[in-house]
Amino acid sequence: MRAPVSVVIPTLNAEAALGPCLASLGEGLKAGLLRELVISDGGSDDATREIAEAAGAIWIEGPPGRGGQLARGVAATNGVWLLVLHADTVLAPDWPVAVLQGIEAGRPGFFRLRFRAKGFGASLVAGWANLRARVFGLPFGDQGLLVSRADYTAAGGYPDIPLMEDLALVRTLPRPRPLAATAETDPARYRANGWLRQGAANLWRQVRFLTGADPHHLARGYRD
Repeated sequence: MRAPVSVVIPTLNAEAALGPCLASLGEGLKAGLLRELVISDGGSDDATREIAEAAGAIWIEGPPGRGGQLARGVAATNGVWLLVLHADTVLAPDWPVAVLQGIEAGRPGFFRLRFRAKGFGASLVAGWANLRARVFGLPFGDQGLLVSRADYTAAGGYPDIPLMEDLALVRTLPRPRPLAATAETDPARYRANGWLRQGAANLWRQVRFLTGADPHHLARGYRD
């Protein structure tokens, strides 16, 4: 029986973060879960490609924009299940067991978010993200997404938008369930802008998107 899970990771100048992310996937190889790894790049000019190819990844290139990159990456996969991760996400060693449980449940799933940081701000932002995902069924990309190809296709896949592509997709999927493992992510933007300020700005963008704001306009504000 072929391994069921295809991993898709969008990248853009991700050389600093990609190595630890890919290393954490090794547990899935040992468990016989991973069919393939696809890196969908948006124009990196650093060592991202060298790191990806050294790990045996399938390399896809195209215009930058996470929604389009993810759509192209998924299109290059063959697994009956998809695991979508950010390049700065590091999965806990027990993630294969959690993913197997998610596959058995037959519904989309997401990991518990944790930041590579300590303190009140990190705990507050991660706690809110996990609560939002559990209560409202709205996990974001830094929590990872496990989804069957059938559900992904029925939902229409990732839209080609530069921001909120994760929210746009999960709104059309069967309600995602939490997976019993942790995804740890880099808090660089929070450190730069302040935990509460960045958290509040993200929440405001989410509300605006859900009420019809143009994701291209929201993306310009996010980059700025």
